Amino acid sequence: MIPKVFREVIDLGDGRTISLETGKLAKQAHGSVVVQMGKAMLLCTVVSNYKQSDVDFLPLTVDYREKFAAAGRYPGGFFKREARPSDGEVLTMRLVDRVLRPLFPKDYHAETQVMIQLMSHDENVMPDAMAGLAASAAIQLSDFPFECPISEARVARVDGEFVINPTRAQLAESDIDMMIGASADSVMMVEGEMDEISEEEMADAIKFAHEAIKVQCAAQVKLAEAFGKKETREYDPEREDAELASKIHDMAYDKVYAIAKGGSSKKERGMAFSEIKEEIKATFSEEELADYGDLVSKYYAKAEKSAIRNLTLDEGLRLDGRKTDEIRPIWCEVDYLPSTHGSSVFTRGETQALATVTLGTSRDANKIDMPSYEGEENFYLHYNFPPFCTGEARPLRGTSRREVGHGNLAQRGLKGMIPDDCPYTVRVVSEVLESNGSSSMATVCAGTMALMDAGVQMTRPVSGIAMGLISDAESGKYAVLSDILGDEDHLGDMDFKVTGTAEGITACQMDIKVKGLSYEILVNALKQAREGRLHILGKLTDTIAAPAESVKDHAPTMVTRRIPNEFIGALIGPGGKVIQEMQKETETTIVINEDPVTEEGIVEILGVGSTGIDTVMAKIDALLFKPEVGSVYEVKVIKMLDFGAVVEYMDAPGNEVLLHVSELAWERTENVSDVVNMGDVFDVKYFGIDSRTRKEKVSRKAILPKPEGYVARPPRDDKRSGGRDNNRGRDNRGRDNRRDDRKPRQDKKED
Repeated sequence: MIPKVFREVIDLGDGRTISLETGKLAKQAHGSVVVQMGKAMLLCTVVSNYKQSDVDFLPLTVDYREKFAAAGRYPGGFFKREARPSDGEVLTMRLVDRVLRPLFPKDYHAETQVMIQLMSHDENVMPDAMAGLAASAAIQLSDFPFECPISEARVARVDGEFVINPTRAQLAESDIDMMIGASADSVMMVEGEMDEISEEEMADAIKFAHEAIKVQCAAQVKLAEAFGKKETREYDPEREDAELASKIHDMAYDKVYAIAKGGSSKKERGMAFSEIKEEIKATFSEEELADYGDLVSKYYAKAEKSAIRNLTLDEGLRLDGRKTDEIRPIWCEVDYLPSTHGSSVFTRGETQALATVTLGTSRDANKIDMPSYEGEENFYLHYNFPPFCTGEARPLRGTSRREVGHGNLAQRGLKGMIPDDCPYTVRVVSEVLESNGSSSMATVCAGTMALMDAGVQMTRPVSGIAMGLISDAESGKYAVLSDILGDEDHLGDMDFKVTGTAEGITACQMDIKVKGLSYEILVNALKQAREGRLHILGKLTDTIAAPAESVKDHAPTMVTRRIPNEFIGALIGPGGKVIQEMQKETETTIVINEDPVTEEGIVEILGVGSTGIDTVMAKIDALLFKPEVGSVYEVKVIKMLDFGAVVEYMDAPGNEVLLHVSELAWERTENVSDVVNMGDVFDVKYFGIDSRTRKEKVSRKAILPKPEGYVARPPRDDKRSGGRDNNRGRDNRGRDNRRDDRKPRQDKKED
């Protein structure tokens, strides 16, 4: 049976289209859609169990995978099979998850899976930009309780013009790379990097992307209607008790408000809130707690959240006693670790990050091998968030998705300030030692100082700040919170992190929880963030005003040298023998790459101190040395022969040439040692390639004065040659004077 296929096409307005198709593939999934743009095809399937899980959260899993077969390639590794997701895939999963999760009902706790797979790749299409569209379209075809369709779009700015879902080539020319997630009514997520743009430019980019997303949301609705919109499934909602909620609110609100207003530390505040909660629980019998104990905790949390939000909106005060625009105390230190190439400690309130910098060659670049992209990163940042930083003890399960996401945000914030001519591969590692509010932004600040401490010549220093927003739609009141605490992270209506220089924004990450947030409030929030960024930036530059002029004494120095293509093989040697011995002798690391344009060899020499590097440079100079005909060069005797001396150019050690005995002196020389000895240094004149011997010719006597009365010897009269010459031109063919008495040749007897 031929399946009935339903299809909807989205026009991007520039000749490109995105199609949504369902009905052909994966029909046992609760929702299935194929999204296609050019030759790129994504298959998204969604499934959700009909039975609620015994948890108090939504167990949602978003999985995005790029299949190597989609690009006609084999996966790397022994088993030739896709294994754990790459960092790029993890980042796409996070982008989609952040937009989808808030749109499920808060009391929906069924196991839910969203699986997105790249099945066909197009080098002119970046598939991650369509992952959010695919996920939402599949959900619209299902019976999930889901608020409204959403979509995600990448926006770039090329030559001053905004572009939706650009190609990778366009993105390389753009000064903006932002991913926006939104519904038809509201922007919900923003993440990206920029080249020091203003707050207003950022808002304009968001608006442009939102207009394109509205069209994509409408297409999903049309597809679902054509396919047949399913009735939303029924599920067992959470238990509610309005009377109990009101009772607990009255018992908790004033007490929480008073403690919140007191301005205490995280530990003190946490203990005080716990005591209030336990006091409330103590008013109920064991039977009542067994019956609705979970509701007591739930309603207490609501009362606590309400009290803290109202304190900020009504009085402009926060949990730790700060005003809305105040930044916590900051202290910094650089060069903390004696053996690293660069290090720093950044502490803001109860958040602390220790950053280190390691300098290396192009061989140390981070290799990216994805079906949709292959390349290298010469600057990358790794972020570690151990359990002790929050006072917890929990198993270590490897690098989490959160660590990948936070590290990527910090990397995007810093990388634009690493100059293009930086010769090193630079790795920054951030160890979060304390966390109470935005360790990712602390990583940016610590990373900036560590880079400057290492001698990386940053264009401008970068700082970062985490902001929050609390708003009340009824009263119209809102408060923007600078440098939010961990407890404030989940209280607000918008959490956003902004990094930038004194000139503009370099990266951002926003999660907008309130519907219909006005662009006016967004811009005001970004401007307050700018004030906070500049305040923090001042603390960084007070600690280290400018990058160190050079690397540390124990850190490697990098020197780059270009050589003609024909000398690459000679420098490497047979089987790498020459370069390996050179590295061993000089204690350096030598990497040779070929310029794809000029085909020149790019030689990177990395070593501690100048001795080894100078030795390698001298060997390269010797390799490239080409004497000029007629020039005089200083040489040293390195070998004595019967027919001359082997000499080495002093300017190019290793370059040898034969000084023939006849060129030693004007006088006839019988023994070479009569004129020169081992180790002697003198000048010779270079004559190029000798026409008779086809070898390089140098002469000592040519630069010596001729002795008085010197008479050059006449050319030798070679009788043999003369005899041969006398017979030249004679034609003896057919002559009749041959000897007839010659005996026939006999075969040789075998022994």
